[in-house]
Amino acid sequence: MRGSFLLLLVSLVVFGGIGNSEGNALKMHFYKKSCSHAEDIVRNVTWTLVAADHDLAPDLLRIHYHDCFVRGCDASVLLESNGKEKPEKEALPNLTLKGFDVIDKVKARVEEECPGVVSCADVVALVARDAVSFQFQKPMWAVLTGRRDGVISRATEALSNLPSPFMDFPALRQLFGAKRLDADDLVVLSGAHTIGEAHCAAFQKRLFNLTGKGDVDRTLDSNFAKSLRKICPNPSNPATTVDMDLGSGDTFDSNYYVNLLKNKALFHSDAALLQNNRAAKLARKLTNQKNFFNMFAKSIRKMGDIELLTGTAGEIRKKCSVVNS
Repeated sequence: MRGSFLLLLVSLVVFGGIGNSEGNALKMHFYKKSCSHAEDIVRNVTWTLVAADHDLAPDLLRIHYHDCFVRGCDASVLLESNGKEKPEKEALPNLTLKGFDVIDKVKARVEEECPGVVSCADVVALVARDAVSFQFQKPMWAVLTGRRDGVISRATEALSNLPSPFMDFPALRQLFGAKRLDADDLVVLSGAHTIGEAHCAAFQKRLFNLTGKGDVDRTLDSNFAKSLRKICPNPSNPATTVDMDLGSGDTFDSNYYVNLLKNKALFHSDAALLQNNRAAKLARKLTNQKNFFNMFAKSIRKMGDIELLTGTAGEIRKKCSVVNS
C-alpha cells in the first residue's frame, strides 16, 4: 500500500540545539574520508528494497518530511519510547508512518561498513532521495550531509507541530515562514503529494460536511467529489485510501499541479494553495515537469537544513530506534 502524506506540512518550535538553517554546516560527500562508500551503500540497499516494493517511495519521503519539521532533521521521529514518555512516532499524526524497517536495514548495512560514523538523520535524508530517484535511476536532488542525531523525541511536540490537512493558506505560510521556508517552498514541497495515498479521514469533511451544515466543498470539482463519495462514504472504512494524485499516484511527476488547478486535489490544504494569487501562479508554472523537478530539488534541500544538529551536538546513533547507552 502506498504511503500517505496525511499530515505532510508541519511547523517547528525551536529547541535550542546547534542549528544552521542556511545549510553552511552541511556539505556534499561529508563522509568521503570517514566512510567513502556510505552513500553508495544507502542507494544500493534502498533501490533493492524499492525495486521489490515501489510503494515504499512515498513512505520514505514522508518520514523525511515528518522528521525535519519536528526538532529539525535529527532522526527524532525514529526513536522508540524510553519508558518515560511517548515518542514522536506514537503521536496520532504519525501513526500512519511506514518504512521504519527500511531505515533500520539501511543503517545496519552502513554500520557494518563504518561503525558509528553515519548518522540516522543523514540516512533518512539520503533514503528519501534515493527512494524517489529509483524511478529515474539517477539522483533527483543533491543531499548535503553532516547531520547529527537528536536524543529527545516527544509525541506532544509532534502533535502540537503537525497541522491538520484542513489548514488555509495564511496558516500554512506562517508555519513555513517560521522555518525560513517561504511561500514558494510551501507550494513546491506540497508537490510531494504526487505520490502516495491518503486515508478518507483526511479529506472526508470536504465531501459531506465542510462547514458543519452537511455541505460539500464547492472548490472541489463536482464530478471528482462524487467519485470520492463512492470510495469514502460517510462513515467510511478507516483503512480505505485514495491516490493523492489522481491518475498518477505511483509516479513522481508534476501531475499533482495539473489536478490541483482542475480542483481535483484531495486536501483542503492543497486547495488552499489557490487562495493566493502568487501561489496559484507558481502552481501553473509547476505543471511543467522540468520546472517542478528543478524547484523541488532546491526546496527539499532547504527543508533538509531545518534546525540542524552538527559538530558535537547530539550523537551518531548505533541503532536508529534508540539513543546510545
